[in-house]
Amino acid sequence: MALLDLRQVTRHYRLGAQVVRALDGFDLSIERGEYVSIMGPSGSGKSTLMHLLGCLDTPTSGDYVLDGTAVAGLGDADLATVRGRKIGFVFQTFNLLPRLTARANVELPLVYQAVPRPERTRRALAALAQVELVRRAEHRPSELSGGERQRVAIARALVTDPAIVLADEPTGNLDSRVGREILDLFDRLHASGATLIVVTHDAGVARRAQRVVRVADGRKVGDGPPE
Repeated sequence: MALLDLRQVTRHYRLGAQVVRALDGFDLSIERGEYVSIMGPSGSGKSTLMHLLGCLDTPTSGDYVLDGTAVAGLGDADLATVRGRKIGFVFQTFNLLPRLTARANVELPLVYQAVPRPERTRRALAALAQVELVRRAEHRPSELSGGERQRVAIARALVTDPAIVLADEPTGNLDSRVGREILDLFDRLHASGATLIVVTHDAGVARRAQRVVRVADGRKVGDGPPE
């Protein structure tokens, strides 16, 4: 069974009398351990697909099964539980809390899961070790470089041992050298067995994945190895 499976998924929005077909009959299957990039221009449905994959939204119709859980039709509370347990998010803007240390930022998902403090600290430091940033664990975001902040964000995504790490333009706010370092880190995470989905408009970022899914007009128009 695939780790993630979308079957004939649609997501339609109503704008006044108009119906916007953001996704229209979308199929996608991803196996455990794959590294997949999702590419598409603005308005292609790429962002809507990311929100559905991340359980931030539910389909208008169709089926979505994530790691054995049927997501379509879940309410907000159940979606939040699935997000917290099965998905690690990495955002372009890092989304770190400025008053917390790197370690405390990484611990946050475990706070929401009521994990005891000693276990939170142990797991946060282990996640920071994965991104080679333990030495900066007690520094606040303002004391970190952009690349270090993104590493903290990646550690936060990893700390719950999620089924999937979902990254949205993870190098968009970084210079080219630091962006390459983050992509090198993704390569190492993938080699260690992580399942990665990277949403990007950058062909150079997409080529680092083993598979590229192309989206246009709410449909999948390509799916295969990078060119």
